[in-house]
Amino acid sequence: MDSHIAAFKSLARKDASERMDVELQKLLSTVHPEEKEQVAKQFANFRELFERYLGETGPSVIWEKIHPPPQGSIIDYSKVSEASTSDSKAILDKLVVCKLNGGLGTTMGCVGTKSLISVCQDLTFLDLNIQQIEHLNNTHTTNVPFVLMNSFNTHEETVKTLRKYAACNVNIHTFNQSCHPRIGTESLLPLANTYDKNPQRWYPPGHGDIYTSFYNSGLLQKFLDEGKEYMFVSNIDNLGASIDMSILNFLLSHKEQQPEFVMEVTDKTRADVKGGTLIEYEGRLRLLEIAQVPKAHVDEFKSVSKFRIFNTNNLWINLKAIKRLVEANKMDMEIIVNNKTLDDGVRIVQLETAVGSAMKNFNHAIGINVPRRRFLPVKRTSDLLLVMSNLYEMHHGQLIMNPQRSFPNVPLIELGSFYRKVKDFLARFATIPDMLELDHLTVSGDVTFGKGVTLKGTVIIIANHGDRIDIPTGAVLENKIVSGNLRILQH
Repeated sequence: MDSHIAAFKSLARKDASERMDVELQKLLSTVHPEEKEQVAKQFANFRELFERYLGETGPSVIWEKIHPPPQGSIIDYSKVSEASTSDSKAILDKLVVCKLNGGLGTTMGCVGTKSLISVCQDLTFLDLNIQQIEHLNNTHTTNVPFVLMNSFNTHEETVKTLRKYAACNVNIHTFNQSCHPRIGTESLLPLANTYDKNPQRWYPPGHGDIYTSFYNSGLLQKFLDEGKEYMFVSNIDNLGASIDMSILNFLLSHKEQQPEFVMEVTDKTRADVKGGTLIEYEGRLRLLEIAQVPKAHVDEFKSVSKFRIFNTNNLWINLKAIKRLVEANKMDMEIIVNNKTLDDGVRIVQLETAVGSAMKNFNHAIGINVPRRRFLPVKRTSDLLLVMSNLYEMHHGQLIMNPQRSFPNVPLIELGSFYRKVKDFLARFATIPDMLELDHLTVSGDVTFGKGVTLKGTVIIIANHGDRIDIPTGAVLENKIVSGNLRILQH
């Protein structure tokens, strides 16, 4: 019986595969001639993901084969930061900085490219990142190139915005990640009839696409020809991901066994239990994501005591190694199967990969356990409240914890649905509160804040359905629970 089932599945896979080939050829025939060669390469990558998806039968790891990272494979930042250099220009001349810029601001209720949202002193994510690079180039008389990996969703708006930086001392480059067709869950066929890049029918296939897209753009070879050795890759919305001279110097000083891939990890808290972690698997250091974990072991994966670190997605990658692996077709990455239901009720599948999952393919890959300050992502308006507050000071585009804060960890902030969208969030604060001595803030319901409010310790503010709470100008709330209906009108 089992052999019959296996044979049936094999025939079904073959049929789905052949039908997909026909549909991709139809789509390719609608591509502009100038784009056809590039799109054909993208379709070939999609085709490979699709074949693997058809053949997968369960989680990509066997739990019993998972082991803790070997001793010495994760280095503490204190050892790395001891490395010093007398020639900052020489090491910076070996570096390329690449920011992942494919995302939209939909999570925070914004329309358009996320990197163009104002986050601090009316400066956008993009402004802050370019300020950092320009300061480095000016200070060390170097020329660190700044590269953006855009998606078809963000490319046009980003390129228009880049014109305003023409006078900056930064060489800015862009390339686009691939554009893959969304496929119907039931039909296993593309939703699209033409290559129109309509976001209802097409999607960017995750940041694991960086390797082939960067290679195909020609930028990889350009930077190798210029003598560049490492690329620092990070999410553009991680405001803690600045260039770290100590890490770069550490990498360049290890000529014998130079790490080809470095993942910055940091200590896990209860807020990070879903973050990917590092393990040893079949003799290689690799990233384990929650999507790869068998359901019976998800709680174990989330354990802060067993898996103590998580991936910040700040990565340092050797450029020659990228070229070697792409050309040899050895860039093996786990598939992330992203099941979605579109607005019209159509169920679809997106096949994606993550940049960090390529770690296992590189030689001498290591992790560096960095301080929490290097992980400052802005995903929700609660994160935005942190970076807009007096918890941070800005120096040349870099956010640094205010020295007046007596402990290094940031407050835990939970904002309710009234604050989900950036526009609504901003309308509810006359000014951002003083949060230097805040530990925990929970706000639920219809709550607004007047000017000059100070929050200390643990503050919980709950306006029940139909109630409204207005925190008056100049109020100081320390270890307070506020609930009910409170409106203080200013005369």
